[in-house]
This record gives sequence, C-alpha cells and structure tokens, in this order.
Amino acid sequence: MSKSLTHQQAMRYNRHIVLPKVDLDGQEALLNANICIIGIGGLGTAAATNLCASGVGSLTLIDHDTVEATNLPRQTLFCEQDVGTSKVEAAKARLTAINSDCDITVMAEPFSAPDISQVSPELKQAIERADVVLDCTDNTNSRDLINLLCFKLNTPLVSGAAIRFEGQLFVAIPGESRCYACLRTLFESPDLSCVEAGIFSPVVNVVGTYQAMLAMQVLMDFDNIPKNTLMTFDALSHEWRNWKLPKGVDCELCAC
Repeated sequence: MSKSLTHQQAMRYNRHIVLPKVDLDGQEALLNANICIIGIGGLGTAAATNLCASGVGSLTLIDHDTVEATNLPRQTLFCEQDVGTSKVEAAKARLTAINSDCDITVMAEPFSAPDISQVSPELKQAIERADVVLDCTDNTNSRDLINLLCFKLNTPLVSGAAIRFEGQLFVAIPGESRCYACLRTLFESPDLSCVEAGIFSPVVNVVGTYQAMLAMQVLMDFDNIPKNTLMTFDALSHEWRNWKLPKGVDCELCAC
C-alpha cells in the first residue's frame, strides 16, 4: 500500500514540492521508492547521502568492505572513528542520523560471481525489489554482472564511474533503452582502480551526486532522461559531453 506524506514531511520537503516538475506526486514517489546502491565508496556515499536527505523511503546498501583511512578524502559519509568498521553499517548509522524516516537495509557481502547462476538469492532479491539500482562499483566484472541482473529482472540502472579527473554516467531502462553491455561493446574501458590511477576527490562526489539526481528523475518519470547516452565529465577542461550510442550495436544481451 502506497504511503502518503505526513504534514511534517510535506513541510520538510517543501522546496521540492513547490517545483512543478516534482509536486506532491513526485515527492511521494520518492517516499515509496526502494533504491539499491551497490558499492558504498566515493560514488555510493555521495549518492546515498543525497537520496536519503531528499526523502527516498527505502535504501538497500551493498558492500563487503571496511572503512580505511585512505577512503576518507572522497567517501565523505565516513569519519575517522569509522576506520576499521563495516562500510554499510557505518553508512547506515550516519544516514539514519540524517533522516530517520528512511528505512535502510544493509548487506555486507561482495557483489561478484563468475556468472549469474552463482549470485546469491539475497542479492538477486535486492535488485528485483528495487525501483532503481545504482552501480557504484569500481570494476568491470561487477558492472557487467549488475547490468545483466538489472536487464533480466527488469530494473532500471544508473551506472557511474570516476577515475583520475574523469567521470561518466549511463542510464539503462529495460524495455525503453539500451543496456550497459551496448556501451561496453563500443568502449572497452581498462580495468584500473583508483589505487593504481588515482582519483581527484571532488570528481567522485560530482558523479555520485549526479547518479542520485538521475535516479530521482527516473522515479518521478521525468521526460528528458538521457537514454542511450554516455555522459562524460572532465574536471580539467570543466566540460560535460554527451555521446549518443549509434544504432545497430551488436549486443547479445538486449539485442539492440
């Protein structure tokens, strides 16, 4: 059964509600939404903070890592006292302090498997229950697996990545757009990590925040979602660029 905004919540989110593109219906769409965030690093903490504060009703956080001191410059949801603790548990505590109305489920397990048949039922259920999935991971194998599951389970996906001074975003909505595998067919990205290549801290927060915005717009059914488009950001030139996927991409997954 759908929830309605209380008077207190309507006052809290008034700055959203007065926007004609949002209104009460849009804010209640957030209230009734379940967003799954896979990877609670720089991208995931930025996205989770914005989604929780903006009034999303339920978040599922998936990550098996613990907080390290080297995470703190860019994973701004954590503090020094969190070092050595579970990322998802530390994130849940901080997010609950931001918005106690947000129902937060945590899964402290890795999102990796040789193929879809070896993904745990709990992880599959988390994606199937979600209204939108945010891929905030940092490796190609996880991204491919998340895209496959989202396509099979008919769940919209907002994928983000950031390295060095560069960021990228891609939205895939099953039945409405091409999938992340179409993009990978055209652009084979090197599987580098931030440890190897480095990352300028604000860039990862810019991309994670943008992922949150796109997810909210998908939930509120905005009519200008950038489908079939790779969005890239260059912090050195201060440029955003959109790259349209050409027609006739030979994708074995979605046959686009």
